[in-house]
Amino acid sequence: MNEELAVTIGVAAREAREKLGLTRAEVAERVGLVHAVYNRLERGKMLPSVPSLFRLCAELHVSPEVLMGLTPPGAGKKAQRTPPREEETPELRRLLSLARKLNEEKLDALVHVATALSR
Repeated sequence: MNEELAVTIGVAAREAREKLGLTRAEVAERVGLVHAVYNRLERGKMLPSVPSLFRLCAELHVSPEVLMGLTPPGAGKKAQRTPPREEETPELRRLLSLARKLNEEKLDALVHVATALSR
């Protein structure tokens, strides 16, 4: 394993995650990694597979070049996502993430439950 590259990717991933206001657990879930594995990645203790690197770049809105330290942050072509508003708690972001995975029927049921609970 190239330890220098692993540390570079880990630092860049952490910076991008913090800029987006996401937790490690949220990024791990979105990328499809076990939380402990993502923690090791951010600490520079492992290198991601190519598919994981691709998903990580997509979720953190950074180019592979930035993540691997080939270009400085901000030099990538993708626009950075604005950080979540203060009222968007981790629980609300998790609920939105889960809701995005539902089919139309289940999403409709969730809307009905949320409507009933808000009364």
